[in-house]
Amino acid sequence: MISRRHFLRFVASLGAFGAATTAYGFGGEPLLRLQVARYDIDPSQWPKGLRLRIAAIADLHACDPWMSLERIQSIVARTNALQADIIVLLGDYVTGMRLAMRDIPAAEWASLLGGLKAPLGVHAVLGNHDWWEDRTVQREGKGVPFARRALERVGIPVYENDAVRLSKDGHPFWIAGLGDQLAYLPARRFRSVPRIGVDDLAAALGQVTDDAPVILLAHEPDVIMRVPKRVSLTLSGHTHGGQVRLFGWAPVVPSRYGNRFAYGYVREPSDLVVSGGLGCSIMPFRLGMPPEIVLVTLGGQVAA
Repeated sequence: MISRRHFLRFVASLGAFGAATTAYGFGGEPLLRLQVARYDIDPSQWPKGLRLRIAAIADLHACDPWMSLERIQSIVARTNALQADIIVLLGDYVTGMRLAMRDIPAAEWASLLGGLKAPLGVHAVLGNHDWWEDRTVQREGKGVPFARRALERVGIPVYENDAVRLSKDGHPFWIAGLGDQLAYLPARRFRSVPRIGVDDLAAALGQVTDDAPVILLAHEPDVIMRVPKRVSLTLSGHTHGGQVRLFGWAPVVPSRYGNRFAYGYVREPSDLVVSGGLGCSIMPFRLGMPPEIVLVTLGGQVAA
């Protein structure tokens, strides 16, 4: 039988473990860790002989101290060092969090992202927070969010239901970018109205004029239920992997499908990679879901 002294010592150790875990979740994982999540994928729609390396950055949520300019600079350097053929930005560059000491102005974080370099360029879509944090756009129900203007000023094209045809080693392919699916918040008097998107999947894919493979950029992964098999791969962010993820499961995921499309490589209903993201939303806390850059290799194995 356990003694009272041993029981109290056990309870104290649990309390210390809980305090240490909480401290790590707030300060360790969000600020100190950065991993590269690598995926080697051969979708059935991808042509043989075309090897393409894609680096993806999602959910920066630029703010002090959780995603400082120094940290963004290090992410840019780490991404460039991967020597990907193409870099894609999957949205949510602005803060989206009230527990920040400073919201970093768009011109400052965009200037650093302008340092990203890849042979086939850098291509971006916006996320829901990039729309929500622009009060003028929200109030007027139209307009170009300041995040998009900032990215375009540094030479990064932002796609809203657009597509561009690229080529590598003589093999053409398309990058299609979907408008955000949650762009507009309803007015306070219409809180029962669902959030309104600017996404038009048919318009984006309608710009694809030949049978070359298509890579779709879509901030929220829920669109995958509507993506046709014509698309070889969809790349998304938004969920942060739940921010807290233990044993492959997250208790809270901003998706109508729960954990189904919360994180990682999903093969059904079609090929999808969801980034765990880099920053934090709502609360600066991560546990079991360290910040990550995603590196996808299509059509071949990547060196370890």
